[in-house]
Amino acid sequence: MNRKLITGLLAIGVLVAIWMFVKQRNPNVIKNKATLLVPDKPEMPWQAPDSGTIPQTTAGDQIRYGRDLIARTSYYLGPKGKVAHISNGMNCQNCHLAAGTKPWGNNYSAVTSTYPRYRDRSGTVETIEKRVNDCLERSLNGKPLDSNSREMRAIVAYMHWLGSNVPRGEKPLGSGISSLKSLNRPADTAKGRIVFIDKCQLCHGANGAGQWDTVTGTGYLYPPLWGPNSYNIGAGLYRLSRMAGYVKDNMPFGVSHGNSQLSEEESWDVAAFINSQPHPYKDLSKDWPKISTKPVDYPFGPFGDTFSEKQHKLGPFDPIQQSKDAKKKK
Repeated sequence: MNRKLITGLLAIGVLVAIWMFVKQRNPNVIKNKATLLVPDKPEMPWQAPDSGTIPQTTAGDQIRYGRDLIARTSYYLGPKGKVAHISNGMNCQNCHLAAGTKPWGNNYSAVTSTYPRYRDRSGTVETIEKRVNDCLERSLNGKPLDSNSREMRAIVAYMHWLGSNVPRGEKPLGSGISSLKSLNRPADTAKGRIVFIDKCQLCHGANGAGQWDTVTGTGYLYPPLWGPNSYNIGAGLYRLSRMAGYVKDNMPFGVSHGNSQLSEEESWDVAAFINSQPHPYKDLSKDWPKISTKPVDYPFGPFGDTFSEKQHKLGPFDPIQQSKDAKKKK
């Protein structure tokens, strides 16, 4: 047999033996064109594109205006708004942190990839415009924008730009808000009050009224958590699971996912305290037209089960979910 052929076969055999050894020791390996073996990389959370890459074009100007509307909503649409007076003075980024770009900070990464879509809350297929107006009417306790207005078109353009690299139908890691494991007890408002005083009161104030931006004279540096200028009872954060997940990864201001100051129990309890305080009213009679689709922590009846309104508000939620699951199997 040709000497070079023998040498080549021996080399291939050695490489195969090495590959089998490494594969046995570490099954999480993949082939790569540049190197023989590369360990699997953990999935990285979504990162927003650099705002500096927004093109210097008319389309880019629209995207930048949309970003500014999210960051400084009150300046344009607040009680003394430059464009209209249709919101409570909060900015969209008071809830959608860093203009909707922070991982697990209620970001907009999956908006373009998942809308239009059917939502049980309205019982209809909703567009991005409908979703934006929901936030204006609920979280900013205000009035909707015209879908064809310059402002709505800019906000939608910004959201499209943010989600431009997210495939249709997908939600990247870090989108939206974390889902925490439910407590095996009701959330405790008394314990939550202690957490609020210790961790939240410095920024949001003893009465939960937030801190107004006295420099610009418009908008909140730290938003009100209850009271007449806060989100109303129809807002997503009025649901305990949403507020608890949001608090865990983002509060006190400056913390992040995996670098929290609050435990999961503290997050549930302080969420219960905040949402047990007075919030503006909203007519919710058209929400959840199919009662059985109401989330377990939706705090307003009627319900498709025998659990009390108090348990739907404070938990424990697992028994409610187990009841729902059992009904689906029948």
